[in-house]
Amino acid sequence: MQPDPIWAPSGKLAESANIEDFRQWLGARHGLDFSEYSSLHSWSVDRPEEFWGLLWDYFDIRGERGEGRVLAGEAMPGARWYPGARLNYVDQVLRHVDQDTPALIDESEPGGPPTRFVSWRELRRQVAAFAATLRELGVGRGDRVVGYLPNISEAVVAFLAAAGLGAVWAACGQDYAATSAIDRLGQLDPVVLVTADGYRYGGKAHDRRGVINDLRRGLSSLRCTVVVPRLGLSPAPLGEVMTWKRATRGNPTFQPEAVDFDHPLWLLFSSGTTGKPKGIVHGHGGVLLEHLKQMCFHLNLSEGDNYFWYTSPSWMMWNFQVAGLLVGATIVCYDGSPGYPAADAMWAMAARRGVTVLGTSPAYLQACEKARVSPSAGYNLTRLRILGVTGSVLPASSYAWVARHIGSGVAVASMSGGTDIVSAFAGSVPTMPIWAGELSGPCLGVALDAWDSSGNSVRDEVGELVVTRPLPSMPLRFWNDPGDRRYQASYFDVYPGVWRHGDWITITSRGTIVIHGRSDSTLNRNGVRMGSADIYHVVEKLPEIHESLVIGVEYPDGSYWMPLFVVVADGSELNEELRLRIRTAIRLDVSAKHVPDDIIAVPGIPHTRTGKKLEIPIKRLLQGAGIVEVADRESVDDPSLLDFYARIARDYATADTAAQRNLPPG
Repeated sequence: MQPDPIWAPSGKLAESANIEDFRQWLGARHGLDFSEYSSLHSWSVDRPEEFWGLLWDYFDIRGERGEGRVLAGEAMPGARWYPGARLNYVDQVLRHVDQDTPALIDESEPGGPPTRFVSWRELRRQVAAFAATLRELGVGRGDRVVGYLPNISEAVVAFLAAAGLGAVWAACGQDYAATSAIDRLGQLDPVVLVTADGYRYGGKAHDRRGVINDLRRGLSSLRCTVVVPRLGLSPAPLGEVMTWKRATRGNPTFQPEAVDFDHPLWLLFSSGTTGKPKGIVHGHGGVLLEHLKQMCFHLNLSEGDNYFWYTSPSWMMWNFQVAGLLVGATIVCYDGSPGYPAADAMWAMAARRGVTVLGTSPAYLQACEKARVSPSAGYNLTRLRILGVTGSVLPASSYAWVARHIGSGVAVASMSGGTDIVSAFAGSVPTMPIWAGELSGPCLGVALDAWDSSGNSVRDEVGELVVTRPLPSMPLRFWNDPGDRRYQASYFDVYPGVWRHGDWITITSRGTIVIHGRSDSTLNRNGVRMGSADIYHVVEKLPEIHESLVIGVEYPDGSYWMPLFVVVADGSELNEELRLRIRTAIRLDVSAKHVPDDIIAVPGIPHTRTGKKLEIPIKRLLQGAGIVEVADRESVDDPSLLDFYARIARDYATADTAAQRNLPPG
């Protein structure tokens, strides 16, 4: 017996959804009749030229479409979209300047700068003024403008001004040390650095002027550094810089420059946990079409919505939030911690600003659940329609928590995608029901499938997430990658000509999708493949466990070790009673095969800067690799933890008995 969905759209919501308007437009204008989402999706992947071509018309893209084909070949990599077209991402943003609502709301933690509201007209003025300053500095098409910034309105303005000139944008947040920022931004030989004197987090002001000086020394190609006085600190120690006020003065006219469809828009960086961060290049046209589709059809955003995703300029979700401007929504920038001064800080802000679509992480939702936060009891969240969730796998229990403590009318839009396409492969659909622990379906235009090791499509069983046809926002290339060798190896080596993303998924017989975790960190005990997320869901529900990490380690002698590392909550202790409770919970809620060999208390779980657990680097450490081989310390939120796990690896390698191996090392 199949479970009931935890959320279903009302008739009124389904009828008023943007995707329903698109469906009716297809019928009225083009005689295309799709009675349900599954048939609409099938058409979008079976007829990609028609689908992506009609999106240009539906969204009334500003630019020259050209007379060539929409898609010149379907080879991956190598497919070319809209050859001959010319446009600019920024044109689609600035077409909304006649709206009366703010374009940007700039928020901070308590104790930070006061809230600022940037109108659409003021947004245009600032973008035009900063673009004029960049022109005076000689910035032109293809030059790189980079940001070292918190999530503030100036970051959005700087990106739009650079992109409007045809320059290429890249950024990272100010939690990065100078060496890590230089590892990323230094690859690009940037000509202008936009930064801030510091940022706020957890009730503290973090002065970054010294780091900025290190950046300026390390980025020898810079012509100018522009500084935002976020903390109100004197710029004197920085030497000669341009203030943000000076860089955005005046009221010049501005028209974004038309560029080729695949002209670089921005570079995003891989996590850097398996080598030097890769610069992933995305184009104006591909991102524009993909993000219009996602904002309008999957998040159901439009003018009048307030859209907020807790993120940093280091993470692709910052770019995904800026995309709200494409459809005329107001976006909320936030500088600070989601849990300061209390765990409910994000809900307080969402209520204060009337947020209609809010994005967060599974970790934040689980932290609120453990802190016994009930947002709907303390705050007016009646405007909230959609709760977006990404970054890791969302357990089924969190869907139920949202229904109880935020509202049964709020749709949980769990998404799975990546920096690689700066979007989602699968997620929610406003006209489709949602089952706990499942994504409603593949996104429009995404030829998503689950394949076994032989390349056979499978249903109701675990397979590799693959995409069998190209998407416009797939990378144009990697930066400094002669012959596209790294690009090819990253996605197409396992199944030639087919994108393999590196996730285990199950596509159910009803078309929903379950995400199991990364396939390159798969647990494979006695030939049975298991997803780490299934174990995390069970273990991290226990009140005594703050966080966990499970690793499957193959050794050259054929032996296999599957330890579970746990961070115990304050006031708890990992004793034999708790170990037994953990094993029993896993056995009952997942399976006996998922029960770990050892359960070991650790001081912390290392993550990337965007919050992903370092499963693969820790696995390689446990297999005997050195720290330098597995991770860049600066890409890890707590680099000292790498030393701890390296010590575990040494202790395990020298242990003589299973009993010794079961002791918490160190």
